[in-house]
Amino acid sequence: MNSHSQTVFDVVVVGSANLDLVARTSRLPKPGETVSGSHFFEACGGKGVNQAIAASRAGARTAFIGALGRDHAGETLLAALVKDGVDVSAVQRVSAPTGRALIGVSDDGENSIIVVPGANYAISIDDIEKHNSLISSARVLLCQLEVPLSVVQRAFELAGVSTTRILNPAPAQALPHSLLGVVDIITPNEHEVELLGGVSKLQSLGVKTVIVTQGEKGAMLADAGGVSQVDPFKVTPVDTTGAGDAFCGMLAARLAKGSSMANSLRAAVIAGALATQIEGAVPSIPLWSMVQTKLES
Repeated sequence: MNSHSQTVFDVVVVGSANLDLVARTSRLPKPGETVSGSHFFEACGGKGVNQAIAASRAGARTAFIGALGRDHAGETLLAALVKDGVDVSAVQRVSAPTGRALIGVSDDGENSIIVVPGANYAISIDDIEKHNSLISSARVLLCQLEVPLSVVQRAFELAGVSTTRILNPAPAQALPHSLLGVVDIITPNEHEVELLGGVSKLQSLGVKTVIVTQGEKGAMLADAGGVSQVDPFKVTPVDTTGAGDAFCGMLAARLAKGSSMANSLRAAVIAGALATQIEGAVPSIPLWSMVQTKLES
């Protein structure tokens, strides 16, 4: 991959890349049940790729650190990142197959997802340390939980003193205190924040800012200034896949660009809502110009 030399990035994403295999159906099947689907499509995804593309579309100079297999799915994902202007010089190709996600989406926009990590679990602490200068110079470092926890923690430890470290704790799982201690901003949804012990617990472990995404209810911010609510941006969802990723990418980009937390959050809520209007994760991620129009109206 081409060298990023001494470029300073607004947002560096350490995370996953998956090829999403998506089936639409009138409703999601119950355990043991078979339902008929209306159509099927493949789309680029993985929380890391989605959030990197979201940050880039939001106007941030963005780099992605992750692993892809030496297969057709890997080529597809690499091309998608490049097309959206994401720097891929820290992407490695490995012998494991590229990650896949099997996604069912119902007509009311809900989804159920099975992720097969593949190459995403081939990334190691050594790989992360090779990109020390890229990570330490970033304005914002954004990670999720679809790569090994040890890799996420090491990335946060390598962040520079002026780097804002954002963790999107998804998929939901319990996290070691040592990891939470190196996070500045955490962005769980309502289910994830419960699993992590609640807002106060996270703050007591050293996370300065907790942002709970609440879907159609907007978002809640808890920081040193107290607790506040960010109003929702009303839409009728078509497909909620990738909405949280659009939110995180926009939040990271706006903070990296120097926007206030309040303005960044408003933009992120709008981005997440707009992302529910189109099928698929990457296809639905809005451009900054689209969000800006809504902010000004």
